[in-house]
Amino acid sequence: MSGELSAADTYTTTADGRGDGSVQIRAIRATPVNIPLEAPYRWSVGVYPGFSKTIIEVETSEGITGIGEAPSARSAALIDRYLAPELIGADPRDLADCERRALPPARVSKNTEDSSAQYAFGGIEMALWDIAGKLAGRSVGRLLGGRVRDQVAFTEYFAPRLRHNGHGGEDRPATIAAYCARMAEEHGSTAFEGKVGVYDISTEVAIIREVRAAIGDDCLLRVDANMRWTVAAARHALRRFESYNVDSVEDPVGSFEEMARLRETTRISFSSHDPSLKSAARLGVPDAFCLNLAALGGIRRTVAFVGACRELGLDIWFYSPDTGVANAAYLQVASAMSWISQPSQTLLRWHTDDVTEGGPPQPENGVIGVPDGPGLGITLDPSALARCAERYASEGEYNQFHDPTQGNLYPLWAV
Repeated sequence: MSGELSAADTYTTTADGRGDGSVQIRAIRATPVNIPLEAPYRWSVGVYPGFSKTIIEVETSEGITGIGEAPSARSAALIDRYLAPELIGADPRDLADCERRALPPARVSKNTEDSSAQYAFGGIEMALWDIAGKLAGRSVGRLLGGRVRDQVAFTEYFAPRLRHNGHGGEDRPATIAAYCARMAEEHGSTAFEGKVGVYDISTEVAIIREVRAAIGDDCLLRVDANMRWTVAAARHALRRFESYNVDSVEDPVGSFEEMARLRETTRISFSSHDPSLKSAARLGVPDAFCLNLAALGGIRRTVAFVGACRELGLDIWFYSPDTGVANAAYLQVASAMSWISQPSQTLLRWHTDDVTEGGPPQPENGVIGVPDGPGLGITLDPSALARCAERYASEGEYNQFHDPTQGNLYPLWAV
């Protein structure tokens, strides 16, 4: 592969600057990338081969470049065409002004029923925090008020995986459990999270039973159904999962209203990727949110969201998979916020590539150390970025919603 990016792969917006601050945004580059997993895994509506993201570089008049990550490869063109031109010349330290330039008011943006600009700006805002930290010579965690922890807890992940290049192949209760036992032995993993909503309930009960036996009684065990079940199916499944001390199930059904109907039928707690705080306060579910930093519009708004969750007694942990850029941001935010104490998700052990120097860290004994450097504490690897961008250019965005064993049909869930 070539080590250079083509104009088609990377979007760049530049100008001499038009702001009044002593530091100005001079250029913004948005590069879509593909990161394959070592083996595709099955989830409720398809096969997940890897993930496509946008890596963002924001250059300043001081010669400092901040890096961020947007949760979709499609964010690259949106940033180049709409968001970047509004931000050229802005002071990167003035997050409120940058948000006003790039986005409509938060209340009004709901009328569009499209969060793509908010997601894209969230990646840019991550880069602005990286710049602020580099300018100050301090980590993002310290900019947020200082560290309350030097290590952040993460779960080990398990799922039915296809076999690929000598990896994966865990497709039965015994092989999935054996994989978890090996992770506990080799890496000291103390918390596990895995996919359900893939097989019939009896098979998945067998998976949970075997996994619990493999990891012991003291390890945290969560499952993620990705909204696959009906209320009746969820009741049946969770009633049987309770025997194996499942701590939490993520998105067991398709809405908070359905989740509320489950509340009185199980002692297992609920989590969700949907950050609908008002609905959670009204309905009493979920018990936790699993967040992507960019989804709320960046670090600043995520910190505010976490504070509101603390007042309501709702737990917070972070989403996976992402590149080493967003993972570093998760580490920095979690290092500064005592309320984020539960293990976050991670698929890091399954990543085959990354855009950062040295690649992303992997959890050992259930934790990852927080980077000490200024900003996010990581460095972009130009050759790795080019390689991941070329992969996106040749493969296109990964399709996570297709199961080759099902043709064009989604699998139906049988109780």
